[in-house]
Amino acid sequence: MTTAIFYYTGTGNSLWAARRMSAALGGARLLSLNAGRTITDAAGADAIGLAFPVHMWGLPRRMAAFAGSLPAGDGRYYFAMAANAGQVAGTLPQLRGILAAKGIKLSTGFGLELPSNYIPWEGAEPAGKQARRFAAAQARIDAAAPVIAERRDGGIEKGPLWQRLLLSGLAYKLAYPKVPGMDSSFSADDTCTSCGLCAAICPAGDIELRGGRPAWKGRCEQCLACIQFCPAGAIQFGRSTRGRTRYHNPEVSAADLKG
Repeated sequence: MTTAIFYYTGTGNSLWAARRMSAALGGARLLSLNAGRTITDAAGADAIGLAFPVHMWGLPRRMAAFAGSLPAGDGRYYFAMAANAGQVAGTLPQLRGILAAKGIKLSTGFGLELPSNYIPWEGAEPAGKQARRFAAAQARIDAAAPVIAERRDGGIEKGPLWQRLLLSGLAYKLAYPKVPGMDSSFSADDTCTSCGLCAAICPAGDIELRGGRPAWKGRCEQCLACIQFCPAGAIQFGRSTRGRTRYHNPEVSAADLKG
């Protein structure tokens, strides 16, 4: 039996989860949706894992599109890991519904509370809090690995009803169509060095350098890789992020995002 894990990541938490699950399973093929991998890249695998962040209390656009592209009636074992900062809400039931429409069963899905990367709301969490989150997430991965290895049903985690209705059911649906244009709030200040890293790691190809400065083209996925990995801390989101400590997973580099 072989396992392939497709991951989508902005600041590395989902890649961290995919790597840790691969280790717990004794080795799994890791396939990056950032790099445009498709289900055909998982040929020979009888189990498929999906690792992704929770975006606005639901699936990120890239993972929703991937799930919707899967071939109908795929008889493989599917599992999912949803990285979040405390509110998995209705994300996994949402994924289960997309897969069910394709005749695919999501056999188990669980959330992993990892350090927040949503810098428009807050900067990086203190190191001690990050360490506690990583330890708890590792414990969840270790507990889930035998279920996945044995291809058993492990249940689908979901947040409380109010989160599913208010956050995933209302806020997500209202925000989802606006995500591509949210890049209008990004800008680069005078500390920009024109290194081009932001453009190189953007999974949506949303950034290009114009006059030596990044410019966003209206197809953002809100992964926040550009702002969090900028080596000069030059990229801002509105007026709230200046001076806030950046975060990306300490075990993931910008080069890793290229898959």
